[in-house]
Amino acid sequence: MDPILERYHALEKKVQGYMPNLDTKRLYDAFTYADTAHHGQLRKSGEPYIIHPIAVAEIVADLELDLDSVVAALLHDCIEDTASTHEEIAKKFNPTVADLVEGVTKLTKMQFVTKEEEQMENLRKMLMAMSRDIRVILIKVCDRLHNMRTMEYQSPRKQREKSLETMEIYAPIAHRLGMQKLKWELEDLSLRYLDPIGYKEIEEELIERSSTHEEFLAGIQQRIEERLGQEGLHCTIYGRVKHIYSIYRKMFTQNKTLDEIFDLYAFRVIVSDIPECYNVLGCIHDMFKPVLGRFKDYIGTPKPNMYQSLHTTVIGREGIPFEVQIRTWEMHQTAEYGVAAHWKYKQGLANRNLGTEHEFEWVRKLLEGQQDTDAEEFVSTLKVDLFADEVFVFTPNGDVKSLPSGATPIDFAYNIHSAVGNTMVGARVNGRMVPYDYTLSNGDIVEVLTSKNAKGPSRDWLKLCKSNEARNKIRQWFKKERREENIATGRAAFEAELKHAKMPLASITADEVLPHILHKLRCGTLDELYAAIGYGGTTASKSVARIREELQRLGRLQAEKAAAAARTTAESVIMPGNAAPSETHGPVRPRQSDSGIIVEGLGNCLVKFAKCCTPVPGDPVIGFITRGYGVSVHRCDCPNAAPDRRKPEEEARWIKVSWVESKLPNYKTSLELAAKDRDNLTLDVAMALSTAQVKVSALSARSMPDGHATISMVVEVKDRGELEGVINKLNNIQGVYHVARASGK
Repeated sequence: MDPILERYHALEKKVQGYMPNLDTKRLYDAFTYADTAHHGQLRKSGEPYIIHPIAVAEIVADLELDLDSVVAALLHDCIEDTASTHEEIAKKFNPTVADLVEGVTKLTKMQFVTKEEEQMENLRKMLMAMSRDIRVILIKVCDRLHNMRTMEYQSPRKQREKSLETMEIYAPIAHRLGMQKLKWELEDLSLRYLDPIGYKEIEEELIERSSTHEEFLAGIQQRIEERLGQEGLHCTIYGRVKHIYSIYRKMFTQNKTLDEIFDLYAFRVIVSDIPECYNVLGCIHDMFKPVLGRFKDYIGTPKPNMYQSLHTTVIGREGIPFEVQIRTWEMHQTAEYGVAAHWKYKQGLANRNLGTEHEFEWVRKLLEGQQDTDAEEFVSTLKVDLFADEVFVFTPNGDVKSLPSGATPIDFAYNIHSAVGNTMVGARVNGRMVPYDYTLSNGDIVEVLTSKNAKGPSRDWLKLCKSNEARNKIRQWFKKERREENIATGRAAFEAELKHAKMPLASITADEVLPHILHKLRCGTLDELYAAIGYGGTTASKSVARIREELQRLGRLQAEKAAAAARTTAESVIMPGNAAPSETHGPVRPRQSDSGIIVEGLGNCLVKFAKCCTPVPGDPVIGFITRGYGVSVHRCDCPNAAPDRRKPEEEARWIKVSWVESKLPNYKTSLELAAKDRDNLTLDVAMALSTAQVKVSALSARSMPDGHATISMVVEVKDRGELEGVINKLNNIQGVYHVARASGK
């Protein structure tokens, strides 16, 4: 049998396993449609492209989603990668399937100024579709999971980019959806490419000690089973070693080796009903010594992603702590598959309001107020919203509110309603008056005091609140109520920043420049820019930085036009009938060079860049004539090019070189970063490089015994100005105290 057809039949059998009345013709039609649409397309692995949609549909089927979801998974790349349209899919299948496919389709046909803008718009589009139908994100997570499973066929750069995006966006989304099983696999697969050495070390140690782990797990499991059997409690018990990324984070957060981490183990006890959960908890605490402060009751207070379980950490006779999670079978399904299990219990489309239920309110909150933020801020705030630890507090009526860790009464007020936050004049926590910057704790009872005569929020609140929801609502108030004040405040901040950057206002208000500047800033007028700065939609420093980039771009364009005109003039000088340039006008300096370097006024010489100092355009440089390898170009401040290190007999081989004036390709250069060692340092460095939009050819990190770390990297930049921008971004990372270019040796 054809292997592709065989793979499809395996999918059909899997779907029939939980859907006995499956419409096999509809499923087969979707398969043949996708197979035909992707005909001739291959994946990086060399396999026919249809293998990917089938694999995604298999993961969707593992979640036991409805037929529309499986069909949409088979078709999910048709609109993006083939000639298929939304209308065609809606007509052949149904509008719901077409909407699901459209929801997971990236905006590939639009042009974006920056990579951040492209990422922002794709995320925003996906979240909007997700707020209408939660199945969009379920299919998207399954799509990303299969892409990560086959990431070995991608280039190293693509592996890092996709892994970083998965770690920062898709794994947290899976967590918020309660899909822990998929979240763990996404994290482990991402870590494999973000820190392959660290991943391999942990993996090899776990394999080496697997027999010891299995022996410990089996012994504890048998003791629990025997005790619960004596109590007449029927349950399922199994133990596991925590997944690799969880161990990795603990090792780097606490600066420990695997030998020093003892709480590697977790046990799950699954019972029939809630009373049995608490009976089992009593038995566990009777058998083992509980660790104080490590008990959590997520049954009485479920997490926002619907997760429910009892958690307790105990210590056995061996002196090794381990975690025990106690839950019912329904809770277990929700813990493993989250929203997907919720969908199954609700019987899919039998409940038309499923995608808009309270459990998914956080999706819409991510979108609230984001229309006025720029790309970089949208992506960064999304990551904060997804990653933030949570604190659970109560209203005076006993309703539970989930807020980011470190939240204040301001966050609580805006979580209730915009009007409550805008008229807030004070707050009581547990019956006691507290200041606006009071940090809320789990279990606090919060009462917001309001007044009709309140003057509205203060700008200082933007610094005090922790949730992006509150920050966005405060900005919306200032945007609507204080436009003239915003323009005045924004103008003052903007002009002060221009002065600090030594840029005259006239340089951007010229008729030939201003339209380009406003387009870059996505504003219609300068007043719109001032207002945005005034209410906090953007910052003066960020705006001026973008203006500088645009002015540099416009300057390069003008320089290229001037260079082209000069070349035309030079060519006319040496046309037949004209005098030779050396006779009449002097030598004409070449304006182009394959290497980007002009040697003593001559282009296209054999040139190589010295690896000891890796020069880039903008660096003062000098050349050295090597034996058989052309001219080696060094930075003038390179120790190997220092006058006192030159041999007298080779002095004549040091020659003048200069950078070509026209547009150049990228150049590789090496950087060394020193920082205080901490968790996610390498991830933050990789993210900063990604934000700077530079290609990374190599990156390696090393932890030092004194609690510090060094990271070496090779980046590709256009010139020294871009390199200095990269260095500035790296210097802004928490804990970094030194970034320098690699010096000669």
